[in-house]
Amino acid sequence: MGRKWNNIKDKKAAKDANTSRIYAKFGREIYVAAKQGVPDPEGNQALKFVLERAKTYNVPRHIIDRAIEKAKGGADENYDNLRYEGFGPNGSMVIVDALTNNVNRTASEVRAAFGKNGGNMGVSGSVAYMFDATAVIGVEGKTEEEVLEILMEADVDARDIIAEDDQVIVYAEPDQFHAVQEAFKAAGVTDFTVAELTMLAQNEITLPEDAKAKFEKLIDALEDLEDVQQVYHNVDLSE
Repeated sequence: MGRKWNNIKDKKAAKDANTSRIYAKFGREIYVAAKQGVPDPEGNQALKFVLERAKTYNVPRHIIDRAIEKAKGGADENYDNLRYEGFGPNGSMVIVDALTNNVNRTASEVRAAFGKNGGNMGVSGSVAYMFDATAVIGVEGKTEEEVLEILMEADVDARDIIAEDDQVIVYAEPDQFHAVQEAFKAAGVTDFTVAELTMLAQNEITLPEDAKAKFEKLIDALEDLEDVQQVYHNVDLSE
């Protein structure tokens, strides 16, 4: 898997550094998770997961509290989870996850973003089979060997454990997400640099510079859509 996760997160961090876009997306996701179960992370695994992710993106406490209070207040906004699949320049593959209260609007906006940036929408299943759903958990201050020992002592399996810059990233099956985190917490590790359920491409491709520039415009256009929560792809965007 190499340096895949750092490349992804570094680009997101740079894009989101001076905007509140990511906070708005988290606010919506927290509201939906809190409304679907009890508005308490200790009794709602979906909410607990979203809050762990929000922590790694430094989402302000008032954004979190506002979304949970909104759910407690019985707000009647309803959202659907949608997944779109498509192709970008040079056969690149893209998955778009959205959370929307207007399916027609979101479908139209996603289709337009693809069409205006050298891509096209695919049918369900046309792309997803080339990606693996993966839990990604990152910690600092530990070596690969120490992380492996922590997971082995807790009898938790991982697909891969890789040192990336100043952190160690654990890649695991999605259903092992909480088990990995609990293993770390039992070992005294409570802060995570990464805490995600994501879709990782089985094979990344490299695009020529002109196609790469067009592809980045496509990804930016998709990520800028209000209803889009996550965008996954199979292109190596590292410098």
